[in-house]
Amino acid sequence: IRSYFARILGYSAQAAGQGGTGRDLQIPFFCLKLIVVRESKTWEEALEHCREQHTDLTSLVSETELLLAQRESREAQTTTTHLWTGLRYLANRWLWVNGDPLEYEAWPQGGLHQCPAWNLRCGAIATEGAWEARDCQESLNFICY
Repeated sequence: IRSYFARILGYSAQAAGQGGTGRDLQIPFFCLKLIVVRESKTWEEALEHCREQHTDLTSLVSETELLLAQRESREAQTTTTHLWTGLRYLANRWLWVNGDPLEYEAWPQGGLHQCPAWNLRCGAIATEGAWEARDCQESLNFICY
């Protein structure tokens, strides 16, 4: 398990060179910890596991987070070629179950399912990083945060 400062918000530390001491500079950030679980579970089981043991199934709201998830899955030597994420098709749209906005997308070329088949309504990432709509009853490894 590794911690990453994946989402950094704020100003650069160059403020010290602009008349400040650098000590009064506030840089808000939060740490993103990705946990790759090498147990194979359905999407609902993975969601329950993440919410009981960690926080939630992960959202991947930027290319940086997608790359971190790819790296973590490679290093964890996952036992499935895809990993569940918190992406779900509900109420005629794809969304992150933790409420994060769906602004960044990594569907393969032509891969976005605007109205997926009834059984392909759960989102996973392939080990090479592309998002994919999968059967929610499939048993896959998954990523929590």
